[in-house]
Amino acid sequence: MKTINKYFLTSLLVLILLASCDDGFDELNTNPVELTSIDPTFQLNSAILNSDYGYNNLTYETTIVKQMITPFIGVGTGGNLNQDNRSATQGNWQNGYRNSVKNLVDGIENVDPEKTNLLNMLRIWKAHTFMVLTDTYGDIPYFEAGRAFIDGTGFPAYDSQESIYNDILNELASASAALDPNKDKVTQDIMYGGNIEQWKKLGYSLLLRAAMRLSKVDPGKAQQFVGTAVAGGLIASNADNALIRHNADYRNGVGTNVNGGQAPFYYLDRDFVTWMKEKNDPRLPVIAVRYVGAKQEGDQVEANADRSFDAQIGMPQGYDNTTIPPIVEADGLQSLYDYSQMDRNRFGNPEAPNFLVTHSQTQLLLAEAIVRGWTSGDAAAAYQEGIRAHMEQCSVWPGATDIDPADIDAYIAANPLEAGKELELINGQYWISSYLMGPETWANFRRSGYPIVNPNTHPGSDLKTEDFIRRLTYPDSEQTVNKANLDVAVSRQGPDVLDTRVWWDVK
Repeated sequence: MKTINKYFLTSLLVLILLASCDDGFDELNTNPVELTSIDPTFQLNSAILNSDYGYNNLTYETTIVKQMITPFIGVGTGGNLNQDNRSATQGNWQNGYRNSVKNLVDGIENVDPEKTNLLNMLRIWKAHTFMVLTDTYGDIPYFEAGRAFIDGTGFPAYDSQESIYNDILNELASASAALDPNKDKVTQDIMYGGNIEQWKKLGYSLLLRAAMRLSKVDPGKAQQFVGTAVAGGLIASNADNALIRHNADYRNGVGTNVNGGQAPFYYLDRDFVTWMKEKNDPRLPVIAVRYVGAKQEGDQVEANADRSFDAQIGMPQGYDNTTIPPIVEADGLQSLYDYSQMDRNRFGNPEAPNFLVTHSQTQLLLAEAIVRGWTSGDAAAAYQEGIRAHMEQCSVWPGATDIDPADIDAYIAANPLEAGKELELINGQYWISSYLMGPETWANFRRSGYPIVNPNTHPGSDLKTEDFIRRLTYPDSEQTVNKANLDVAVSRQGPDVLDTRVWWDVK
């Protein structure tokens, strides 16, 4: 009996001690210096900063649209050979979902209901982020994306691009309209410093961009939302441009690549240089440099640099470093290192800005919408303003990048908007205006079919049915972690190959 009482008293004492230890347990096990919540303003800023799609820009997008080219085979293999390099095609996906989408969805979920302006800024940038992702891959997780930490949705369903665009259009229209300068102030936003009127113009300009994506697949809906965007108010000058500013502490991804080990890898494409030379475009000597007589990469030094208009020679696609020597000889050059490059001290500077949505692009899209009869206005005036805005925008890059106003006037006078050639001329200018803005340049190239450039004829191409890459392939990781949902998307959209067209990209 004594033994039973002993065990009873001991057990009772342990229970009392455990109960008392539980008092304050949560406080004891909470790190006092670790964040338990994040200000959605910082999540918005993080998503904006992660809109620098540097790697895919060089490996695929600027090469697909024939602005730049690398003849070298290796980690940079992609659009230069029209090959499916799965280590590179996943770039936009991994950056978009792991960084931007995660922050934007969580920010929207947890923002203070009283902070309606911040909420709508998050919605606008979420729409921009998903446009890049769906334009790159087609059908993607959208409605369930980024919710793993919110409701445990770890295997999100893939949504059709049509349903994604329907929601993006409504989100941009609704969020832009709801922005109100008399409500909450968001002074720490890195895009516009909380200027709600500029965010409103950005939202409506993105709405115009999204609406124009539908120009072939759903003209009626495109016209409807073009009207909403124009009525709401578009980006009105270069002061309204949406861009990421870089400095020595936060460097431009493209600039970092072309100033590092990849400095001798990337060249201006022949079609790009030829197009600008034929039009006597004053932007060419601002963008380009040629290291005349370079026989090896070590000769690409300032002493050999020539930035003059006449000196520039673009590198043709269809060759790699082993097959291009006869072409180099025919062009009268010393080696492949003698072709023109993007000047890495100016447009390729590591501290150069990344432009994301500009006055120039917006005016050119407006000009096309007017030509199509979807809104009223002077198409020629909008076209000219689009050209002028980009040439004036060039002065923002580091170095000597100002273009003489007289040269701008002369170029505009010599390149009018001709009747019957409006779409070709407008979208040719959009191609130049969107230089280095890989996702947007490639999307508009597919949508519009302009400019008309020569396909890359490299014999190692993975393309079977198309002359140009129409989409990038899904990450291999999706086959492992989300295969059932991926399979549904592939069965609906078409094979997971570079030839498959996304929903709005119709012939």
